Formats: sequence, structure tokens, C-alpha cells
Amino acid sequence: MTSLRKLGSSGLEVFPLSLGGNVFGWTADEETSFAVLNAYTAAGGNFVDTADAYSAWIEGNKGGESETIIGKWLKARGNRSDVVIATKVSQHPQYQGLSAANIKAAADASLRRLDTDYIDLYYTHYDKPEVPVEEIIGALDELVKAGKVRHIAASNISAERLQASLDFSEREGLARYVALQPHYNLVSRDTYEGPLQDLAAGAGLAAVPYFALASGFLTGKYRPGATVDSARAGAAAGHLESERGQKVLTALDEIATAHEAPVATVALAWLAAQPTVTAPIASARTVEQLPALLGVAQLRLTDEDLKKLTEASA
Repeated sequence: MTSLRKLGSSGLEVFPLSLGGNVFGWTADEETSFAVLNAYTAAGGNFVDTADAYSAWIEGNKGGESETIIGKWLKARGNRSDVVIATKVSQHPQYQGLSAANIKAAADASLRRLDTDYIDLYYTHYDKPEVPVEEIIGALDELVKAGKVRHIAASNISAERLQASLDFSEREGLARYVALQPHYNLVSRDTYEGPLQDLAAGAGLAAVPYFALASGFLTGKYRPGATVDSARAGAAAGHLESERGQKVLTALDEIATAHEAPVATVALAWLAAQPTVTAPIASARTVEQLPALLGVAQLRLTDEDLKKLTEASA
């Protein structure tokens, strides 16, 4: 049995890989999404990440498709209390921003789509610096007091705004962020390492990085001359052109061969070993893609492995 990790100061215990729900209702239809969710939980997974905006960017979608699929799956399985559900507010076409009124309305809409009474972890999806942190935290605190949200978290936020939010929560005795969802992976380290990571460490926040596999680049399937059938191929292939990207692939290949493990597993294991990181987020649009992600729970990289990857990605 895989040991679960503590999610910051929340008291929640989560699997070391959070399953990304961004593909549900986008590149994975309902039937496939159910199969992926079933396989993930069968392997011991219990931490599913989504957002109210997923996947509003697809023609014909309105946003909320991912939450709706997850809600139907939870109902069909009858396993709500076994799964930690994280969702987000600020980007849904009908619920834009972080005003107090919008946060409350968006949370109610998410609860309806998820067909549940509570959200385990509720993120501000993108910070809106024009809204005072006092208004944002005040609204989130009301949701916690009402029992609609168990814990709150932030994604895409500056160290300054995060510190101001934590200070306000502390001062007023209100709900406090327990986790942070930064953009962080082997080829994108600059946005998180530094002030944000230092703050997370000092404040005891759990980091749950998104784009953990750099839109698929860190699976190793993108190579010079290779064509990959993926909705995210453009974003991933861009890393091939950088010296950092090529160095990282070389190091990943060596270490993957030594451990007889998929490249994706090694990339996730490096991330999971970084200070403050509790569970990287990665999504699977097919059941076949899952084992390489789930392997992060078992793979232990040596200090030498970690050093080699850290240096290659510097």
C-alpha cells in the first residue's frame, strides 16, 4: 500500500500523484474519464484536481464539464468520502473573478456540478490583484464556516499577495491557505523556486504543482523528428528547441534506463522529491497512460539521480 502524504496543515492525507481532471470532457469523453478515475482509485489514488472552467476553451463547451463528469462518477461509485476533490474559482465564463459575491456563487455552482455537499480543497485559480485579499479570504472563510469547503488554497499567485493573505488570515483568525498550486516542473523552475517556494516552506504550505510533465514534454515522447498526436503537442514541442530541454531529456533517459522506469515516472519523482512538494498533478486521457504516472508512488531516486536532473535543468 502506498503511503499517503500529509497536505500541509490541513489534516488531509493524499496520494503522491494528484490526477488532473482538465482532460475530462475535453480529450477524454465521459466513458474514458470514468475508466481513468476507476483505474486511478483502484491503484490507491485519492486526490483529484479540477476547476470550474474546465473545459470552457473547447467549442460547444460552457465550462464545468470536468466537474460534471467527476460528480457523476462519484455518484456512480458511492465513494465521495474516499476521494479528496480539489476545484478552483475565478476563470469560469459565467463566474469570472474573485469578488466575494462571485466566489460564493461559483462555489455553489461547483457543488451542484460535483453533486456533493462539500469541496475538500478550494483554490483561487488565478489571483486578481485588483481585489483586496481581505475580500477574498473573507468570502472563502464564510464557505468554510458554512461547511461547503473544508480547506482553501491558492494557485497562480505572487509571493507578496500570498504573504498578505496569510497575514490577514492569521490576524483575523480566519481560514488560512493550506496549499499552493504553482506552475513547476523540470523545464519550468523559475516561477516557483525562490520567494514563493521559500514562503511555502516557512508557512507550512503544501505545493501541488501543475504542468508537472510540461504539457507532455517530460514523458519523453517528444523527440526531434517525431510527430505526436496530442491537443497539447505545440506547447510541449517548444521545449525541444531549448538547450535546457535537450539536457533534461538526456538526463531523464539515463536515469530511466538505470531504474527500468518510464521517463515520465522519473520526471514526476524528481518533482515529488523537491522541498514543499506534496503531490504533482498529471492527467491521463487514457487508462494506458496511467501506470507511468502512478509509478511516482514507488520510484525513489538516489541523491545522485536528483543532482543530475537538477543540474541538467538549471
